[in-house]
Amino acid sequence: MKKFILDLTISENKSLNSQYVLLKLTSYKKLPSILPGQFAEIRVDNSPATFLRRPISINFIDEAKNELWLLIQIVGEGTRRLALMKSGETLNLILPLGNTFSIPEDKNTQILLMGGGVGVAPLLLLGENLHKKGFDCRFLIGARSKSDLLLINEFERYGMVYTTTEDGSQGEKGFVTQHSILNECKIDCIYSCGPTPMMKAVAK
Repeated sequence: MKKFILDLTISENKSLNSQYVLLKLTSYKKLPSILPGQFAEIRVDNSPATFLRRPISINFIDEAKNELWLLIQIVGEGTRRLALMKSGETLNLILPLGNTFSIPEDKNTQILLMGGGVGVAPLLLLGENLHKKGFDCRFLIGARSKSDLLLINEFERYGMVYTTTEDGSQGEKGFVTQHSILNECKIDCIYSCGPTPMMKAVAK
């Protein structure tokens, strides 16, 4: 796919909790075609300690509003600067980068999308894409506590959502790999993104 270097304008900076913000970006031009699982390299301006672009998964594309969503986890100087940006400011991005997910041919395939932390980011666009193609999807989202569960209302637009929290404050207590749905429902295909330990457990 062709790569673009774009200056996009922040239309909204939404704080989700103390660690995460959702940046919504737009342009006067139509956004390029972007596939689920692809990412952008973001230039962080006015941050002397940040020399390299930051790779951020593309969370969602709202075609009606011509908006691109980025789920930002605040982990260092670069992401902290991004989290402080305001509506009307400009971000420079290189996109789309990376590959996409393979899609089953059989529409009867029972699909589960599992995510934890910032790893839920690419699963929203993937879920929308699968929903449009006629697949019946379920989502399994994990976090440390209720306040750390991200974008649950958005996921519910595209399928049933199940949750786990380590402290039991919402959904089943424990990790996503311990949820009862894994034993109670027929699952043909799992898409997953999240911390390395979670990914290894899902693979097992």
